[in-house]
Amino acid sequence: MFVGTLSFDLLLGDVRSLKEKRSVVRPIVAELQRKYAVAVVEVGGQNLHRRAEIGLAAVSGDPGHLTDVLDRCERLVAARPEVELLSVRRRLHGDDD
Repeated sequence: MFVGTLSFDLLLGDVRSLKEKRSVVRPIVAELQRKYAVAVVEVGGQNLHRRAEIGLAAVSGDPGHLTDVLDRCERLVAARPEVELLSVRRRLHGDDD
């Protein structure tokens, strides 16, 4: 079994309230969950209007498949015009960890 995680640090566009922030972050989280069947949640920066940290986890029996899913998730977030992807942290854990 292999577990992969991604942590996205995002800078949001013209957001002036937490309500506006939710309207940007929720669709990203929902699309990742729907398209790739991964666990996704906002994990940091909840009180900041223009910043968000999103955490993602996926499990697979094949490390190649897991890497492919994580790559696709990263490309999806990077392609969103309403956010700027500041950084991505990736971790892969296998049975030996």
